[in-house]
Amino acid sequence: MNSPLSRLHRLRVAPSRSSAVIFALSLLAITGSPASGQNPPQATLDFLAAACLDCHSGSGAEGGLDLESLGADLSDVAAAARWVRIHDRVRSGEMPPPDESDQSDESANRSAAQDEAALDAETQTFLRVTGDWIRAAQQAEHEQLGRVRGRRLTSLQTARTLQDLLGIDIPLANRLPEDLPSGGFTTVAEGQSISHFHLEQYLTVVDAALEEAWRRALEGDDPWTKELSAKRLSRTRTRTREPELIDGEAVVWSSRLSFYGRIPATQAREPGWYRFTIRARSLKPPVEEEQERGVWCTVQSGPCVSSAPLMQPIGIFEARRETNSWVYETWLPKGHMLEVRPGDSTLKMARFQGGQAANGEGGAQDVPGIAIESIRMERIYRGPRSDEIRRLLFDDLELHTKNGRPRLISEDPERDARRLLQRFASRAFRRPVSDRELEPYVAAAQNVLAGESPEQGLLEALRVGYRALLCSPRFLYFHEEPGPLDDYAIASRLSYLLWNRMPDEPLMAEAAAGRLRDPLVLRAQVERMLDDPRGADFIRDFAAQWLDLNQIDATVPDRRLHPDFDSIVQQSMLDETHAFLSTMLREDLSVTHLIDSKFTYLNSRLARFYKIPRFYEIAAEGENRNEEWEAEHLQRVALRPEDHRGGVLTQGAILKVTANGTTTSPVIRGVWVAERLLGEHVPPPPESVPAIEPDTRGATTIREMLAKHLADASCASCHVKMDPPGIALENYDPAGRWRTHYGDPRKGRKNRGPAIDTSFTMADGRPFEDLAGFRRLVLSDPRRLARNVTEKLVTYGTGAAPRFVDNAMISEIVDASAESDYGFRSLVHAVVASPIFLSK
Repeated sequence: MNSPLSRLHRLRVAPSRSSAVIFALSLLAITGSPASGQNPPQATLDFLAAACLDCHSGSGAEGGLDLESLGADLSDVAAAARWVRIHDRVRSGEMPPPDESDQSDESANRSAAQDEAALDAETQTFLRVTGDWIRAAQQAEHEQLGRVRGRRLTSLQTARTLQDLLGIDIPLANRLPEDLPSGGFTTVAEGQSISHFHLEQYLTVVDAALEEAWRRALEGDDPWTKELSAKRLSRTRTRTREPELIDGEAVVWSSRLSFYGRIPATQAREPGWYRFTIRARSLKPPVEEEQERGVWCTVQSGPCVSSAPLMQPIGIFEARRETNSWVYETWLPKGHMLEVRPGDSTLKMARFQGGQAANGEGGAQDVPGIAIESIRMERIYRGPRSDEIRRLLFDDLELHTKNGRPRLISEDPERDARRLLQRFASRAFRRPVSDRELEPYVAAAQNVLAGESPEQGLLEALRVGYRALLCSPRFLYFHEEPGPLDDYAIASRLSYLLWNRMPDEPLMAEAAAGRLRDPLVLRAQVERMLDDPRGADFIRDFAAQWLDLNQIDATVPDRRLHPDFDSIVQQSMLDETHAFLSTMLREDLSVTHLIDSKFTYLNSRLARFYKIPRFYEIAAEGENRNEEWEAEHLQRVALRPEDHRGGVLTQGAILKVTANGTTTSPVIRGVWVAERLLGEHVPPPPESVPAIEPDTRGATTIREMLAKHLADASCASCHVKMDPPGIALENYDPAGRWRTHYGDPRKGRKNRGPAIDTSFTMADGRPFEDLAGFRRLVLSDPRRLARNVTEKLVTYGTGAAPRFVDNAMISEIVDASAESDYGFRSLVHAVVASPIFLSK
């Protein structure tokens, strides 16, 4: 072992810390390090030797922390993380335990008060010198290499950048390998390895993107509109799964029959984007407590055959007695069609014999349904038109066709090839490109020109040159040098933070003028970009990873236990969280709204699932209406204590992604809340601790099992942090619904399980009785919540999680937002304006 503390361990001669041993430790600090200048300070070693080494050495070290094997080279990521962990645990009082402080011969003769004072002084010295040592090492590393190393575009960013560059609209992200998150985000450079498979898939996507751009530039677009009457939407056979024609309307009844409501008339004859306008009304809507409900429906797409059972969700809507219209835009692969049907699992369901629906069979069963009057189907193109794509690719060169073969008209093909490659490269690399940098790509194009007649070969030469540019690391990677970022690097970092796509022309113009380091200019750009329609992507993209919303499909609540959970509820939950976060950003609401809030966004289906019966009354009042989210059938709703809702913490999407569909675990939910909302890092179990539960024999309740965790020394230091939020949320079942008892909800009040007890104690010893009490304790420190959001934004936006040396800058960002009560939008502005964002 090369650790100074490991060699100290071999020199120990008595249970007490003798002056000889301490002297030996001093010598080892000077001479024994494998990396000169990397050793911990003397005071650090003294403190650990006196207070920690007895319990943290060898294979049986407590908590898996073996100081004997602790390296001193802070350039090693794992070693640095362990040193920071030690520092932070000492600062929080977790180390050393009060009864195992300094036990030297000198301290044995001191009073308890003197001993405590001496230990406090030693602790403060340890924290100061150890912190300075870690900061100095990391700062030197940042100055030489930067905080972020070799960061590339994610698959999503690559896809959107190719679409912007070439003006195309075909989906590309799903053709690229899935990015694996590191530290919770796929944008983190540390986890962005590239395999041969990744490169192969990437080249395939580049070729597909260029093929589509060339096709549209050369052939043009072919938009069209088709009006589909109810007769054209309905079945042509007696027994089938298409809508039934009744009184001039295409009718689909409520049923669980697969692919019932499929509409072959909407089948795509070519892959592309389509806009559908559906006009429909409800039939036989259910009535509850003298209140007529709507019929909630799903719109999906797919081949709609048993050999290809997966369906792509498009949207949801609530049909009422009056005919209404709903508009959806979706990508349809060739051969895919729409399926439109009632999708509310609480509706009475029709049963059909033989796997097909016969005329009159559904209506006779007196079930709700939907009557479709018509569907308008339009072939559309998102983004630039074909003539604009030609301009992007070929600028002002005219395109002619001779003998069925397109060609560009150019008086000097070599000069035009160089000019267009220069223009394309500047956009692809997101910065000006020198002649020297461009030369290899020009050479590749000129090789093509040399092999064919110049006019005939210019199109192919440009395609070869563009492909080479798109395969360059300068396209795929961020171009950032250690130290302050230049304006073009700032533009890229900002654009990929807020839009996950390349900078647009106004942002690049500010970069070219060298104005992006002007705080007022930078702030104006952030405002412009958040208010842009593309700004809506920020909340969806950020929350997908920060809050794990991209994992909402990972589990499905057990239908037997939660029969009223369905895809409409799940989509409404996602919409609720997106709308809520968007409002926080737009109105600069405090991050305390993540924990508790007096409003949320609901539609009638989600309100019924949450058991908030006042929805129709509230929606009719029209208070705090939000047109953007009304289009998604959501209303801003004021909450009351009896609703048991408020803040992201209790929104269904969050409660679902933190459960497995069958049961809830305070540990799983607790870890999630601690890390995603409270900013607590919960490390994985130490290597010396098996990845199994501690001995919980004899424990009959969840609380008893958690007590066993807390009694296990190797588990307690983490469980005191993650168990409180997990216990506080136990009143919510795996589907996100409020409950008061454990057990099967189908068995009724008489046969339900034990009552849920959510009283517990915070890590600092403060008790709470229920979720409301837990919230009050958390909200007593809003700065902690703001710091967490800041760290998540920094990680997501820069490609590296904050390190120990960044703590002071993170504090400055949080301070800058204090005046707005730590508003969400203010935090975004403060992060973007900070040195940590504006430096590599």
